[in-house]
Amino acid sequence: MRPAPSPLRSVDLLELGRSVAGAARTGEEIEAYVVRSRDVDVNAFNGEVESLATAEIEGVGVRVIVDGRQGYAWAGSLDPEVVADTLADARDNAGFGAPDEFYGLVTPDEFAGIEATELDLFREELLSVPTSDKVALAIELEAATKAVDPRIRGLRSASYGDAAAESAVVNSHGVEVSTRRTVCSCSAYAMAGDGDDTQTGGGYSVGRAFGDLDLNEAAHDAAERAVRLLGAKQPASRRLPVVLDPQVTRSFISLIGSALSAEAIQKGRSMFVAREGEEVAAPGVTLVDDPTLADAFGAASYDAEGVPTRPLGLIGRGRLDAFLHNVYTARRGATTTTGSAVRGGFKSPPGVGARALHLVPGELSPEEILASVPEALFVQSVSGLHSGTNPVSGDFSVGAEGLMVRGGEFAEPVREITIASTLQRMLHDIVHIGSDLEWLPGGAAGMTLLLGEMSVAGR
Repeated sequence: MRPAPSPLRSVDLLELGRSVAGAARTGEEIEAYVVRSRDVDVNAFNGEVESLATAEIEGVGVRVIVDGRQGYAWAGSLDPEVVADTLADARDNAGFGAPDEFYGLVTPDEFAGIEATELDLFREELLSVPTSDKVALAIELEAATKAVDPRIRGLRSASYGDAAAESAVVNSHGVEVSTRRTVCSCSAYAMAGDGDDTQTGGGYSVGRAFGDLDLNEAAHDAAERAVRLLGAKQPASRRLPVVLDPQVTRSFISLIGSALSAEAIQKGRSMFVAREGEEVAAPGVTLVDDPTLADAFGAASYDAEGVPTRPLGLIGRGRLDAFLHNVYTARRGATTTTGSAVRGGFKSPPGVGARALHLVPGELSPEEILASVPEALFVQSVSGLHSGTNPVSGDFSVGAEGLMVRGGEFAEPVREITIASTLQRMLHDIVHIGSDLEWLPGGAAGMTLLLGEMSVAGR
């Protein structure tokens, strides 16, 4: 079925991709990845527009494989002459590439029998919202956050952003798919003060259409998270149970997802090397990447190589069951692609990654999890996540702030602490997974998570 005309511009991305892939010569494999997007970003400060940026981006990335060598080139234009030059550059670059027997483009036979899930991820009405309304929302968000509590001294930022994107993947083996999506969000970062003490906290709302955004939710979250940290002190060092805020859990499982990439495994850059089939987490832990879930903001019917996506169980009831594969890593690992090719844009060839990573939720609410232990540390946010994590050894040591929990209630706020363990130990120490699964921007979901014990370093 021929796709509907583009609401962004008139160029047919699939037709353009076909023209590139159709130019393959004998012995060549060619793939075209064609992208077009429209972005808006607004920042408000003191009731006025601090910055407003709109951008329309289009471009093509061309991959040529010949004699086991791969060449890649890209251009930020869909002009036919520029695209032709880009194809010529990719061919030229292939001549310089080192041969690798596993290079190759996917063929339809490699995913025969796997039907793509139809997903409705595009809200055309987002394109018709006047810029003035987006500006007004950012300004209103700033005012609403200040109004939540008199201790809100100001905001570091109050912003609105959206994106509408379309893409097409076409290769010379007959694979051709197109996708499109919209996403919009508003966020506030509040500063609360009491005397010389100043604390910060963020809140946001995200959706696919302008009407999905909940300004009051973002304002109240930002203000509450900043105010409740006022008076925070550095606690004494000790070991105790730790409850992760959903946003922190999202970051934690994103680290796990990166280590489950076959690319990381094959390069020896993962703590999960040679551990498939082993018990790597607590028995109640099941980790899934499922891009077919429309509520996930990384949802997609196809991956970045045109392969249909599907649910992939990575850890099942504590056992390591699978890794994420694109076509290259699958061939290198003598297996099949899991439809997990991802791209950061048209400027680079596909890598491997999760799109909708999440823990299967448990039965307890956040309140019930807090009440399940006599005392715990609730971690509201962390810092230095990437510099403090070693994906090979699993060492995990990051800065944190949050609140003590006693009797199921938040107690005194704490700051300037370091929480430490290893990612392997943390997976085994998961006691409760909250029922509050929340899809967050990016490729993972968050929920409240209780870890049995961690080292908490303070004074």
